[in-house]
Amino acid sequence: MSLPPLPAQPAGTPWPTDEWPLGDLPGALDRPVFDALVAQAFETDAFGETHALLIVQEGRIVFERYGEGYGPEKTYPSWSKAKSITQALVGLLVGDGKLDVSRPAAVPEWQGADDPRQAITLDHLLRMSSGLRFVEDYVPDHPSDVIAMLFGPGKDDVAHFAASLPLEHAPGSWWSYASGTSNIVARLAGEAAGDMRSFMQARLFDPLGMKSPIPKFDAAGTFIGSSFCFATARDFARFGLLYLRDGVWEGRRLLPEGWVDYARTPTPQQPGVTEGRYGAHWWLDIAGEGSFSANGYDGQYTVLAPDLDLVLVRHGATPLDKKDALKVWVGQLAETFR
Repeated sequence: MSLPPLPAQPAGTPWPTDEWPLGDLPGALDRPVFDALVAQAFETDAFGETHALLIVQEGRIVFERYGEGYGPEKTYPSWSKAKSITQALVGLLVGDGKLDVSRPAAVPEWQGADDPRQAITLDHLLRMSSGLRFVEDYVPDHPSDVIAMLFGPGKDDVAHFAASLPLEHAPGSWWSYASGTSNIVARLAGEAAGDMRSFMQARLFDPLGMKSPIPKFDAAGTFIGSSFCFATARDFARFGLLYLRDGVWEGRRLLPEGWVDYARTPTPQQPGVTEGRYGAHWWLDIAGEGSFSANGYDGQYTVLAPDLDLVLVRHGATPLDKKDALKVWVGQLAETFR
């Protein structure tokens, strides 16, 4: 499958390292439809609460609105958008030659004699195809490995909790979205980086001018890369723009060549998957074919549409029973720019 090209920063448009340049909504925009969709998000409870909506096109902020009590200086929870940040950290370490996605993951819990988990590669983990058992369920009173990992007995060592779970399928044969795999990846990245807190600041946040991120670490020192990195909407948009620009920032390549394409290349999935197509720690197609996005629980989104040169950031508090309607809304909002 061919991937749509990623647009370069337009000539004459400054990079938003220091501050975001501003622009206008496109003249061809169906403004009544756009305004109605925005009003639906902020002025009704169709999706619960919307706290922030930020749209960047051609490298400039063209729309920004916040809910009452929120604003551009407010930091918002990433939830699973942190998974895409984790993928970026892995990319930086791959570029340094410290990690190789094709090799079996060096996970200590899997090193026993004849342990079949030794066949799991970093690629399997990034593509949610490790085969490990993991119950990703947020419904109250349901059995849930993700709740036990983040808030229960696994919270002090999230990677160990996830890595200790058994294999249910042969590695690479079964796709299953699992936050535990992201924390195994985050621990591997932290071991390769040495000091992950300093590494992510110096190598990712500082070059982009991201001043607000607050990543959370567990008691074992692992970045909780499945779920916890707070940032402003503008900083989440900076991160999105890095990927929309193919890992290049201010003319300097930060992510290895091909790493963004790796992120947005579809992962094989078994028949019957209903969650949607997935790449490598990025979701695919929410804003049309060729789009890719960092999605988080409660309706957090950073959506990239290469054909529109568009970054769309939404934060809020969306109940589980309204999440599908919100996904449709995100696609409809992006469609108004076509």
